[in-house]
Amino acid sequence: MNKNLTFSLRAAICGLAGAAVFGAAHADQIVRIGEAAPITGPASYLGKDTENGARLAVEEINHEGLVIGGQKTTLVLDAQDDAGDPRQATQVAQKLVDDKVAAMVGHMQSGTTIPASKIYSDAGIVQVSPSATNPAYTLQGFKTTYRVVATDAQQGPSLADYADKTLKVKTVAIVDDATAYGQGLADQFEQRAKADGMQVLSHDHTNDQATDFRAILTRIKGEKPDAIMYGGLDATGGPFAKQAKQLGIRARIIAGDGLCADDLAKLAGDAADNVICSIAGAPLEKMPKGAGYTARYIKRFGTHPVLNSPFAYDAVYVIVDAMKRAQSIEPAKILAAMPATDYEGVLGRIQFDAKGDLRHGVVSIYKYVDGKQTLLDDVTQ
Repeated sequence: MNKNLTFSLRAAICGLAGAAVFGAAHADQIVRIGEAAPITGPASYLGKDTENGARLAVEEINHEGLVIGGQKTTLVLDAQDDAGDPRQATQVAQKLVDDKVAAMVGHMQSGTTIPASKIYSDAGIVQVSPSATNPAYTLQGFKTTYRVVATDAQQGPSLADYADKTLKVKTVAIVDDATAYGQGLADQFEQRAKADGMQVLSHDHTNDQATDFRAILTRIKGEKPDAIMYGGLDATGGPFAKQAKQLGIRARIIAGDGLCADDLAKLAGDAADNVICSIAGAPLEKMPKGAGYTARYIKRFGTHPVLNSPFAYDAVYVIVDAMKRAQSIEPAKILAAMPATDYEGVLGRIQFDAKGDLRHGVVSIYKYVDGKQTLLDDVTQ
C-alpha cells in the first residue's frame, strides 16, 4: 500500500476518533427535575396548576439556554401523580429517586410532602415544596427540606389575629379534616385564638373524603359561635360552608389556603360569601413579577393561574440557581448550595432560614364577594 495513503488513512481515523472523544466530552447533559402533585382526585385542578408552574419554568430555562460546568444542559420535568394520598406519595418519591432526579419540586399537600420527605432525605436529594404549610415538614432535622411558602405557624396565627382584631370574634368552633395540613392549621389557629382571649367552644375532626357535615354543624349551631374555623381543602370545605348556610348558621367560616381558591364558589355556591380565608403567600397581582408571569402562563396553558403555580415556578428557578452557583448537576452539590440562596423570583426575594423555611413569609387574607376573591389584608411575617 502507498505509504502516503496509509499515513492519510491513519490520520483520518485518528481525527475521527479524536472528534468523537471531543464530542462526547462536550455533549449536552440531561437533568431530570422531579415534580409531584395530585393530578387525580378532588384536588386535581390544584395539582395540575402546580405542575403547570414547574413545567413553564423548565420550558423557559431550556429556551433561554442553560450551561452548567461548561456543558449545555437540558432540563426534563419528571412529573408524577401522588393523588393526594400519603401512601402513593412515598411510592412516587421512590420512583423519582430511582429515576435519578437531581432535585424535587413537591409535594403539594403537607400530608404527602411529609412522608415523602424521608425518602428524598435518605437519597440526598433537595426537596422544595411549593405549598406544604405544616411546620413539621422542616422540623424533622432533614437537610434536604425547603419550601417557598409561609408555614401554618404563620398562617394559623394570622387568621386568628384577624378574627380577633378585625372580626371581633369572641367564641369559635373548630373543625378539621384530620390531615397533616388541615389539623396542623387548625391546631395553630387554636393556640393563637386562645392566646388572643377567644373561647374555643369545640374542636371536631372529620376526614378529607367527607361529604355530609350536618351532624357536626347541627351540634355547633347549638353552641352559637361567632365563627367556625375549618381546616381542610375546598373539596370538603365548600360543602361544609354550603351546609352551614342551609342549616341557618350565621357564623363566619374562617379557613386557610386549602379553601382559598376560585373553585370555592363552585362548591359552596353563595355560601362562599360567608368565608374568610388566607393564602400563605402574596396575591399574584401584588407579587413583584406577577403580571408578567400571569401573561406567560395564560399564553402557554390557555387558562389563568389557580393558586400554587407561581410557587412551583419559582421552586424550579431556585433549584437551577443552586446548580449555577455550584456549577454542578450532582444532587450533593446542589444541596450544598441551597442554604445560600438569595433569589429574586415572581414571589419576591427568596432566602431560607436554617430549617429551609422562607425568611420573610407573607400571609394574605381574603373574603368572597359574589363568589369572587377580594383581598382584605396581607401581612409579612
